[in-house]
Amino acid sequence: MRKLLFTACLSVFTIALSAQDTPEIGDQLIVNSPTGQKYNHVKFPKLNFLVKKGKIANYKSVQGSEVVVSDIKTCNKGTKYVILEKKDGSKFFGYLKTVKANYDASINSGELSVI
Repeated sequence: MRKLLFTACLSVFTIALSAQDTPEIGDQLIVNSPTGQKYNHVKFPKLNFLVKKGKIANYKSVQGSEVVVSDIKTCNKGTKYVILEKKDGSKFFGYLKTVKANYDASINSGELSVI
């Protein structure tokens, strides 16, 4: 009986872990602060481009934002890219409706986290 219970718990745990590896349309994520000065795996515009658009040159306006996966694209190498939209419907930096991100790399680096 103990072996059966242990096997059942282990299988539920592995299913839960594998479910987090594959993104689905409608998944909700949170944008965290970058590890350096810029985002490496989420394709936000460079700071100098924000200045040219008349915006403040920092990423604080997107940190902590809740985003929703609106589309998933897979490259030939197997890399999964997700297209992100803000959950509240507003735009990133006042002019970008969507942003592209490398799903696995951004989750592993901590730039994005699953809610």
